[in-house]
Amino acid sequence: MTAALDDSAALNRNASAAADDPFRDRVLDGLASCINERGYRDTTVADIVRHARTSKRTFYEQFPSKAECLIELLRHNNEDLIANIRAATQPECDWQDQIRQAVTAYVEHIAARPAITLTWIREAPALGMAAQPLHRSAMEHLTDMLVDLSDSPGFQRAKLPAISRPLALILLGGLRELTALFVEDGRDLRGIIEPGITAAAAILGHR
Repeated sequence: MTAALDDSAALNRNASAAADDPFRDRVLDGLASCINERGYRDTTVADIVRHARTSKRTFYEQFPSKAECLIELLRHNNEDLIANIRAATQPECDWQDQIRQAVTAYVEHIAARPAITLTWIREAPALGMAAQPLHRSAMEHLTDMLVDLSDSPGFQRAKLPAISRPLALILLGGLRELTALFVEDGRDLRGIIEPGITAAAAILGHR
């Protein structure tokens, strides 16, 4: 556990150090365009730099490999997801309304970048140990978010305790798998909203 946390902290430190590099952002945008166009597996570094309008030399100055570039892109995506959900959820609202706000914000984020989301769920695990810090960090921060949201005034008024971390992980895992199935099948992602709300209310409201 300690080693995993150390890896997660190192990932965040390295990301912060490079956060303001415009060339790095261009490369990440290039990979995002490639994933939307042809998927991660069929994307080459040449494809990435073509979309980024830069050179392979610039790419390798920023990232040692295509896999490391993907890990950084997914880290950014997960941070945006969490920020969007937090911004959309109003702590003073009734707890049921907060659940709807959070699930709707989640679906809106996914709908704006379905290919990248599917890559996170399906492709990143194939990277093995290289992607483990990313996955642990993402799930830790998503869990933190759920704990915080369920400890808001709206939940407190209903005398509902903050969700436990194990239950938060169960909820997140089910939502991720449902999301992957919807994206793979090309279904309207708004169809996730009501099942997501029902599941979240069942777990958060009956403890």
